[in-house]
Amino acid sequence: MSVGSLGIEIVVVFFLALFLLHRYGDFRKQHPLVLFGTLLSWYLCFLIVFTLPLDVSTVSCPQHRETPSERWQGKCLATLLSQGCESHSLPSYDNIVKFFYDSTPKACHMPWSYIPDGILPGFWRVVYWTSQCLTWLLLPFMQSYARSGGFSISGKIKTALIENAIYYGTYLLIFSSLLIYVAVHPKWQLTWRDLQTIGIAAANTWGLFLLVLLLGYGLVEIPRSYWNSSRHGYLLAKTYFKVAKLATERADAEENMEDTMQEVANSSDAIGYSHPLRKCIDTILKKCPREIQDKMQRRNVEDGEDDNTHTIYPSKRSLTKLHKQVINASQRQRQTLVQWDILLEEAFHLEDVQRNLTSPSQQFVRSFNSCQSPSWPSRCLYTPTVEWYWECVLRTWCYRLMALLLSLLSGAVVWSECTFFSAKPVLSLFAVLIQIAERDHNYLYIEVMACFVTIFFLCVCIYSTVFRIRVFNYYYLVPHHQTDAYSLQFSGMLFCRLTPPLCLNFLGLIHMDSTISHQQRIQTAYTSIMGSMRLLPFIADGFYIYYPMLVLLLCIATFCSLGTHCLNLLGFTQFMSQSNDLTSDLVDEGKELIKRERRRRQRREDGQNWKQVSACLFFFESLSDHR
Repeated sequence: MSVGSLGIEIVVVFFLALFLLHRYGDFRKQHPLVLFGTLLSWYLCFLIVFTLPLDVSTVSCPQHRETPSERWQGKCLATLLSQGCESHSLPSYDNIVKFFYDSTPKACHMPWSYIPDGILPGFWRVVYWTSQCLTWLLLPFMQSYARSGGFSISGKIKTALIENAIYYGTYLLIFSSLLIYVAVHPKWQLTWRDLQTIGIAAANTWGLFLLVLLLGYGLVEIPRSYWNSSRHGYLLAKTYFKVAKLATERADAEENMEDTMQEVANSSDAIGYSHPLRKCIDTILKKCPREIQDKMQRRNVEDGEDDNTHTIYPSKRSLTKLHKQVINASQRQRQTLVQWDILLEEAFHLEDVQRNLTSPSQQFVRSFNSCQSPSWPSRCLYTPTVEWYWECVLRTWCYRLMALLLSLLSGAVVWSECTFFSAKPVLSLFAVLIQIAERDHNYLYIEVMACFVTIFFLCVCIYSTVFRIRVFNYYYLVPHHQTDAYSLQFSGMLFCRLTPPLCLNFLGLIHMDSTISHQQRIQTAYTSIMGSMRLLPFIADGFYIYYPMLVLLLCIATFCSLGTHCLNLLGFTQFMSQSNDLTSDLVDEGKELIKRERRRRQRREDGQNWKQVSACLFFFESLSDHR
């Protein structure tokens, strides 16, 4: 049963990571190494999160982690005899039995998910060090290699090493600083275990900087997003705003694609088939859209070989830059087209909801038929009546209730982050819940309610922010298989760097980390792998305790939308709930764009319906003539 629970989690988490990768990546077009690296990084991070509650529940029953009961009884008997010798009277048999009865602790039943000794330490070593090798060595190199415009393996490797110098440099700077601090300290002598601890502390310090930023944003934005989703008018106005912005991005992407294709055409005209760089041009053309490739081939056939000796040939360096531009331009154009179609469907649906709010028939009526035919269970269960009650009545209240529950949970996290260092009295709410459950030996509550729900909420706040953030057109995750290889691997790097400090922070919240809580208790196997941070007291007693308190300031800043105001001041237009001229103009522009797209789709559907009717009339006429 115990090993089976770990095995079930390993399998379930793998399919969860595979499902997310299928949603964002493209199994048919992207390189297998890119998909494997991303899948492995996501899988290991999710595995740490799902397995940590089992580790916590295992150490909650110390009798199964300490010496056998016979040793404990022998120790108790030796104590009793020593007390008798001091009083010059040996204990009687009745006193021995009474002593064992009074001093025996309450029964501690083995947890249903108990994992035997020796399994989790080896498991954590493999998972942790594999994820760290991925995030600091392999993934940064692979993502730059995939984005490089080089035509040879050596050229791509050189570009990848140069671009990743900043990542390696920041980590080495932190590691070197900690190493110098320990080396010059008179009371410590460096060992291999100490070097591992310094490396882990450097990685966790790097990750904790970003962790607090993402957590402060997610703790406020996730409950607020559910509350705003219950406001239909707000949601529709924001969708119009996004349509207007995406229309501009779509036009820029198409214009950039046209300019890039013009450069490709000029380079293709300049370099003939006998030129040594013609292979580079052919490689670039393979990354272009199919119609561009056909157009280039027709032009080369019509023009023939260019014998102009005065032609200025592009250099290999310029072709490498052009190759990278083609990759970025084609990927950006595909992403904007897919996002445009998704956003149109969302806007049409919200307008349908607004129209059906006052429907007397209480049946949901759609403007257009869905592109995908619904499945049989969906047609039977999710009828138009059920859809009307959900979209027009129940959805608002369900989302508001969810927003309220998430707000309470966010408040508990913020309070615990600011008070988890206090061991006496215990102020962290999650530590109190764990201690109550430990006294009652309620392992299911420890795993599901106190541990899994807490760490799952923390992961949602952080991971969802990773999925939602967008760094210009440099990094962002796009669903429907439209995320490029660079963004997929960058997200894997972030997950691997954020998960270990997240887990240590969670163990500190529930007072399972003696380095922070200063309590003498059995440590989890995960904490033992991390090493003793007492080697670096200014980090264990300072940074790890007081830096997470900044989450309160970040939550206040997110609640007041300071980031949105700053981006607007810098020229990056963001949606503002308060009415301003720029937001109102973009909302009106988006509404007009949706009206135009609605008329266009309506004409297309009318044309298709007329074709179907004409085909049916022609069939019946031919049938009657035959008769």
